[in-house]
Amino acid sequence: MSDFPIPEIVAELRHVRAQWRGQQGRTDTAQREFPSRDAVARAVDALKGVLYPLRLGPPELRQAGEDFYIAHTLDSALQALRTQAAIELGYRARHDGEALEGEALARRATQVVREFAQSLPRLRQWLDADVLAAFHGDPAAHSVDEVVLSYPGVLALIHHRIAHVLYLLELPLLARMVAELAHGQTGIDIHPGARIGAGCFIDHGTGVVVGETAVIGRNVRIYQAVTLGAKRFPRDAQGHLQKGWPRHPIVQDDVVIYAGATILGRVTIGRGAVIGGNVWVTEDVPPLAHVTQASVRQAIATPPDAGPLPVAA
Repeated sequence: MSDFPIPEIVAELRHVRAQWRGQQGRTDTAQREFPSRDAVARAVDALKGVLYPLRLGPPELRQAGEDFYIAHTLDSALQALRTQAAIELGYRARHDGEALEGEALARRATQVVREFAQSLPRLRQWLDADVLAAFHGDPAAHSVDEVVLSYPGVLALIHHRIAHVLYLLELPLLARMVAELAHGQTGIDIHPGARIGAGCFIDHGTGVVVGETAVIGRNVRIYQAVTLGAKRFPRDAQGHLQKGWPRHPIVQDDVVIYAGATILGRVTIGRGAVIGGNVWVTEDVPPLAHVTQASVRQAIATPPDAGPLPVAA
């Protein structure tokens, strides 16, 4: 007999679960209702090995066996991903009151995962551009292999590019799970909906936050503790936050954003601009401009009738 009041705790937990499910309108589906975090994590680890077999695959793998390993691992990963996709699609269908089950559900999951699989070669090309950006952008990097094997920004981008494809294929729950795996490991929080061009370099990375509707161009460099966030959160007539509307920054090509900068709202950072460290930006920045703490202080001190706020050249 246990030294603890197990039956009472079990009964109380059952009561709390029943209250929650009643409030959420949940009924017993007699099947797994949500995707498995562990299964998704295993699938993502396998996909990382598929994308970079000699670096992120098994240690015994050699170049002569790459194709065999990739074929076997990819098939297993896609089978597992299809199972989790079917669970999410079924969950969403029940939530939306749609009829999607049985063979129709299986066909839909297969179609979605097939489209995901066909994106992998292009995804690898984008990641190669990210890796080169990190290698060329960091004087401390000794090789592209070091970058792939150890840089948190590259790991976050591998996860993000996988998650973004799932997001576009209307599997937002799986996408968010993939993104949060990297968030937990690196401290880099990129919403899977964010659009990030090739050649992105997230240096150091801890504390970087990129919101759902952010758009980042090509060859952008971002340092630690940068936030690309929303400035305000409109509510509907019932007081609920409105979802899906563009509310995060647009960062054009070749921009550099230094550590601690905060950029909020649907503002545009023009091509080639440089945002200095610890700067707070809530207005558009023109191309090639340099925004520093000194220029922001000057702008604050400028009288309201003195024309547009200056940006340091």
